[in-house]
Amino acid sequence: MEGAAPLLAARGEEEVVEGRRRGGGGGATSAQTLGNVVVSIVGTGVLGLPYAFRTAGWVAGSLGVAAAGCATLYCMLLLVDCRDKLEEKESEETYHGHYTYGDLGEKCFGTIGRCLTEILILVSQAGGSVAYLIFIGQNLHSVFSQLMSPAAFIFAILLPVQIALSFIRSLSSLSPFSIFADVCNVLAMAIVIKEDLQLFDHPFANRSAFNGLWAIPFTFGVAVFCFEGFSMTLALESSMAERRKFRWVLSQAVVGIIIVYACFGVCGYLAYGEATKDIITLNLPNSWSSAAVKVGLCIALVFTFPVMMHPIHEIVEERFQSSGCFQKLSHKVRGAEWVGLHSSRIVMVTILSVVASFIPAFGSFISFVGSTVCALLSFVLPTIFHLSIVGSSMSPWRHWVDYGFLLFGLGFAGYGLITALFSH
Repeated sequence: MEGAAPLLAARGEEEVVEGRRRGGGGGATSAQTLGNVVVSIVGTGVLGLPYAFRTAGWVAGSLGVAAAGCATLYCMLLLVDCRDKLEEKESEETYHGHYTYGDLGEKCFGTIGRCLTEILILVSQAGGSVAYLIFIGQNLHSVFSQLMSPAAFIFAILLPVQIALSFIRSLSSLSPFSIFADVCNVLAMAIVIKEDLQLFDHPFANRSAFNGLWAIPFTFGVAVFCFEGFSMTLALESSMAERRKFRWVLSQAVVGIIIVYACFGVCGYLAYGEATKDIITLNLPNSWSSAAVKVGLCIALVFTFPVMMHPIHEIVEERFQSSGCFQKLSHKVRGAEWVGLHSSRIVMVTILSVVASFIPAFGSFISFVGSTVCALLSFVLPTIFHLSIVGSSMSPWRHWVDYGFLLFGLGFAGYGLITALFSH
């Protein structure tokens, strides 16, 4: 993304606009964009897939992952269609440049649309942050089980560290840990698959292929959570040097992720069967290699947690700074602004830590987030925006497809919410 700046600065404003309309965006190559798409989608949720396959069965789980991936790909491309349609309507004087998810909401429904979109993004970010804390607490407990409970790990170790890290405002200083987290994630998957293959004797014996219709929504919710990356779609597309290739690059990435997810979920379930835990690393033996991967993954996630929290802090601080009372206090009391903004960060981290300490099941939590907030972000908003912006030029069958995804997303979100409220 940054590599495009000198090139764009060297052109005239008119050439920049025309270059973008012809398909030129940032400076990222297709290979770089492919890697960025994978990094923006694949996270710790993948380590909960084997448990989802145990719940639904290995065939139903594979179909659920494939369906979630294909539906996600279709709706991501809807956002790109919306952006392209808006660019067609713009003149050189009104050229917007880079659109965000929130911009599309504002174009369709004004300030309310932007607020709704950004609130859903923030809630999904908060859900992902809580999932990080649960994951770290349970994995540390599995390695150091005699010391303290998962909740105690969250409060005694994670909370003080995260409060200290929340004072770091430069995300660039934390970016190496994001790469380290991805490397640890891949190592964890590799070690799990190695252990799985060693356990394969009669892999399909006593392993269910299909556990009934009622198990499918749980698995689909986990899969949707694992594919969530909508807030990055337009930014990644804009970063490409040849933007017209983005659809093909995104399709390649999603198909590859579907295959990896399905294979990983099947291998994990076939290896451990009904003993499969909601975080597959908890099934690993107490060897030094397994412990090293768990601890390494936890350390990496500790330092990437502030990256997950960054959008939340930005919105909260923006609301504080726009408040009349806060502005008056900042002018009257020296240092009040610094104290107020950093106090808000401490409060947000503490709230999410408290929430994480009361959630016993990682798998159930990510399924709930995936089937509610992520379903709205992934299926409902993209189709609404597409119908509003592109609807007048669409064929009838495309209208029906969009309405189908819209109704499915609303129904799935409603089902996820009702299940969460009345399951216990």
